[in-house]
Amino acid sequence: MNELEAIIAEEKAKLVDTKKLRLLYLDEEDMIEAGVLDAAKCVDVMEETIGLLEDGDFIMGGPEHNSHGIMLEFPKQSDIEGFPINDGADRRFIAMPAYLGGRFHVAGMKWYGSNGNNRKMGIPRSNLMFVLNDVETGAPLAFMAANLLSSMRTGSMPGLAAKLLARKDAKVLALIGAGPINRSCFRAIMTSAKNIDTVKIKAGSLTSKTAFALKEFIESHYPQIKQVHICETLEEAVRDSDIINESVSVKPGQYPTYKKEWLKPGATLIATSFFNMDKKELVGIRKVVDNWKMYEEYGIEDEEGYDENGMRKPTGCMGEEFYYMVEDGLISRDSITHLGEIIRGKKPGRTSDEEIIFVAIEGMPIEDVAWGSEIYKNAIEHGIGQQLKVWDHS
Repeated sequence: MNELEAIIAEEKAKLVDTKKLRLLYLDEEDMIEAGVLDAAKCVDVMEETIGLLEDGDFIMGGPEHNSHGIMLEFPKQSDIEGFPINDGADRRFIAMPAYLGGRFHVAGMKWYGSNGNNRKMGIPRSNLMFVLNDVETGAPLAFMAANLLSSMRTGSMPGLAAKLLARKDAKVLALIGAGPINRSCFRAIMTSAKNIDTVKIKAGSLTSKTAFALKEFIESHYPQIKQVHICETLEEAVRDSDIINESVSVKPGQYPTYKKEWLKPGATLIATSFFNMDKKELVGIRKVVDNWKMYEEYGIEDEEGYDENGMRKPTGCMGEEFYYMVEDGLISRDSITHLGEIIRGKKPGRTSDEEIIFVAIEGMPIEDVAWGSEIYKNAIEHGIGQQLKVWDHS
C-alpha cells in the first residue's frame, strides 16, 4: 500500500461511525416550485430580517461584521498569459457570507460571479449560487440556484421601504432602470402600494428592449395599472411621481443625477444601486438607510476624494453619500434613520404627507440567508429538490 492509499484508508476508517450526511440541491425550477417568486412573502421575511439586524442578532463578514461581501477583482492588465482581465465589463466574483439569528438560526453564503460580456453569449451578466449550513455543526443543508433568490430579496427591500415610508395614496410609480431587478422591485412595491395606477419607466433609450418588455409585463399582469409610459429623460420620470425606485447598471461616473425641484411633496425615492444629487439639495431631505455601519465601511474603504472645486467626488452610492455628508459636517448622524428603527418602533415612519424621503438600499447577505432559509424549509416540507450524498457511512 502506497502513501496515498494509506491516507485514503485512514479517512474511510474515520467515517465508519459517522452518520449519513445529505444536502438538498435546488435548481431554478425547484426554486420556483418552492416559492422563490412569492413577492409578498419575501417582503414579510425582509421585514423580519431587518428587525433582527436592528437587534444585532446577525453576523456578516469583515472586521466589524457588517461587510457586504469579499470581492475578488481582476487587474486591468497582466503579463501572465491567459490571466483574467477586467476589461470594464463588471468582471468580478463576490463571496457573501452571513449568519442570521431569530427563528432562522442558520449560516449561509451567496457566491456571485459577474461578467458583462455574458450578454453577448445570451446568458445573464451574473450567475449566482447559494449554500445554507447548520450553524451548530457546520454541515451543509442546501445548495441552490440563486439568481431568482437574489433578485427577489433585492426587489423586496424597496417593497419593504415603500410599505413603511411611501404615502398610502401613492398613485404614480417611476422605475429608473428596466432590468430584472427593477421588475422584482415593482412586484414587491405593488404588494403594499395598492393605489398605483400609473407607471413611468426610464431605461437607456426610448427604444430599449428591456423597457418594452417591462411595459408588456406590467400591462399583462397588473390590470389595475391604467397607464405605462416609457420616458425619454430622468426628469420626465421623476416629476409628479409618488414613489421613485432606482435600479440601474451604469459605468462609473455615469450615475443618474436627481434634482430636488423635480420631486413632488411626499415623494419617496429608493436607490438600490446608483445615485447622485447635489449635497446641498440633499440636506433638507429625510434620509433612511438599511445598514449605516455598512456605509461607514464603504466610506472608509473608498475615500473618493475631492474635485478641483473642493467638492467631494460622487460615489454613486446613496448611503455612502450620506456618510460623507456626516463626515463633512453637512448633517448629523442622528438625522439618519435605520429601517430597523422604524420596524422596532424606535423611530416613526412617514411623519407627514408632504415629507420627502430618500431610502438607501444596498443589499446584504443576511437577506439571502433569510430568503434562502425560507425556500429551503418550503422545499423540505413539500418534497422539492434532490437529496445529494455528502457521505454515506453508518
